[in-house]
Amino acid sequence: MHLSLLYRGRLSSCNYECAYCPFAKTYDSRAALRRDADDLARFVDWATQQRMDLSILFTPWGEGLVRRHYRDAMTRLSHLPQVRRVAIQTNLCVGMRWLDDVDTRTLALWCTYHPTQVSRAAFLARCRELARRGVRHSVGMVALHEHLDEIEALRAELPAHTPLWLNAYDERPPGYYDEAQIERLQCIDPHFRYNLDPAPSLGAPCLTGESVVSVDGDGNVKRCHFVAEPLGNLYDGSYAAQLRARSCPNSRCDCYIGYAHRPDLPFQRDYAGGVLERIPAFAGSPRGFGVARPA
Repeated sequence: MHLSLLYRGRLSSCNYECAYCPFAKTYDSRAALRRDADDLARFVDWATQQRMDLSILFTPWGEGLVRRHYRDAMTRLSHLPQVRRVAIQTNLCVGMRWLDDVDTRTLALWCTYHPTQVSRAAFLARCRELARRGVRHSVGMVALHEHLDEIEALRAELPAHTPLWLNAYDERPPGYYDEAQIERLQCIDPHFRYNLDPAPSLGAPCLTGESVVSVDGDGNVKRCHFVAEPLGNLYDGSYAAQLRARSCPNSRCDCYIGYAHRPDLPFQRDYAGGVLERIPAFAGSPRGFGVARPA
């Protein structure tokens, strides 16, 4: 058995202040951070005791890697023989020395570039250091109008084998992108239209609730972050009896960490072996990085 877990604990603080993000420059109290660290340690202990294969993606509301307990958790998980992959969404703002202790065959990073918060040169330098260390990583941006030129500049400076994914701006008004802009973005990320204009989801097959689940800090298990129905608890094992094939109950799913698990869309094929870290399977280098092909 193989189970993918999307873990989102209590952490909501972020060191960046992107104008479009509701968690920009938010702060967690010391008590909240201690609780988050205790919750995460409990989750890592659970993973350590499992015999089934696991893949884990941390999806914190804030920035996890600035907190030592997330770096320590990823390091420990990367060395477990039953963990196929451990990944995290990050703005890549932290130093790299913690990576000295990880197993790079298992660990991966989903890195987002925020042009208002860090220079392109500084971000690219961090990406080069990841590549030097052999750390699997993808790079992405939110496709704001004011950043279209920056998206193309970043693509031009990234190695060809490093994937650059793009998310549509969530708060966009109708008609925010014209067709010429969509074509520009599609040239960078051939899967961009799936994020911009999601296919209807209601009744569509989905692996969430079967081989993919969402877990919070208390161990409560749901199908995914976007379906509220509980499946049980991770720590008492009650979730396991609820794992089965299900169709999606939502009218639409516009987030990659949701629709990537739909077998009727191309992501299970195109990102095989790299769905959680958003790295395409058709590699352009010995490390397994790739550039997305048209769907």
